[in-house]
Amino acid sequence: MKTILVTGGAGFIGSCYVLMAVAMGYRVINLDKLTYSGNLDNLASLKGNDRHVFVRGDIGNYELVQYLCKEYAPQYVVNFAAESHVDRSILDPEAFVRTNVLGTCALLRAVKEWHASLDKESAAYKDFRFLHVSTDEVFGALKPADPAFTEKTAFAPNSPYSASKASSDHFVRAYHETYGLPCLITNCSNNYGPRQFPEKLIPLVTLNALKRETLPVYGKGENIRDWLHVEDHCEAIHLVLTKGTVGETYCIGGNSEKSNIEVVKAICAVLDELRPHEDGKYETLIQFVTDRLGHDFRYAIDCSKIRNELGWKPKHNFQEGLAETVKWYLENSAWVENVQSGEYRRWLEKNYTGR
Repeated sequence: MKTILVTGGAGFIGSCYVLMAVAMGYRVINLDKLTYSGNLDNLASLKGNDRHVFVRGDIGNYELVQYLCKEYAPQYVVNFAAESHVDRSILDPEAFVRTNVLGTCALLRAVKEWHASLDKESAAYKDFRFLHVSTDEVFGALKPADPAFTEKTAFAPNSPYSASKASSDHFVRAYHETYGLPCLITNCSNNYGPRQFPEKLIPLVTLNALKRETLPVYGKGENIRDWLHVEDHCEAIHLVLTKGTVGETYCIGGNSEKSNIEVVKAICAVLDELRPHEDGKYETLIQFVTDRLGHDFRYAIDCSKIRNELGWKPKHNFQEGLAETVKWYLENSAWVENVQSGEYRRWLEKNYTGR
């Protein structure tokens, strides 16, 4: 049974990957600091499963990462751990540097030194891979007529979040080029799907609408994003991890460019059908607000490389995936209540007090 060390595996994308990997027969060592967006409720179905080992800790803890590598000898390390919300990065850039840059550097150093200690002729040494999960935001912004981002697009980050992720990408590449650590990088577009923390657009709009609260939309809602279902993303990550060319970067997108106002109106239409309200259509709750600082106009990803080299393409149609996602939030009110009330964090402090 192969072992994967997953960092940030209690978050939105990380937990989806952990669930998928365990279902595939892997043993997963799940290292997560459990900050505000890390949620063990995401992994409730793995309770009692001996193929899932949860460890509460920080990727910046060099000694802990060294211990986990020596104790469990992972064939793969997949790094999801990151501060990931642009608005929060504008308010507190240093927090993003601490986790996304310094934390990634500490993780790389610990993994590199453990990997270097292995027998150079062993399968454990030769087959090992480190995959770093990143974002399309490192490439900056596109104009309406610009071609989509590719792996050759120059970095031009415009927010503290994207700057911190660009820096971590560079360090991963540097560890591969300088030390020979077998690394891969993926850059993805906007993810959506079940269990996403409610600060993100789709769950935020869904939950605000259900409470008949204002649906805030930045500027005129014309900013465009390429939407990628989290399950499609995780399948692509695993394909790159196991079949991709070491040292390469792969862009992963959903082939679903939508303006923010299109997405918000689509959510409202789904709610009108699934949970009609006597006060009228949900779209009446939309309110345009002052645009955020440094708001990139458009992101789009060209998936030609991963499609041509590895045969991957997204399976989810955005409209159907969106409807399924909104329905999930309607049917999982306990998860939503725990996240919004902080109940899961209180439970966490009682039940997880160390390694």
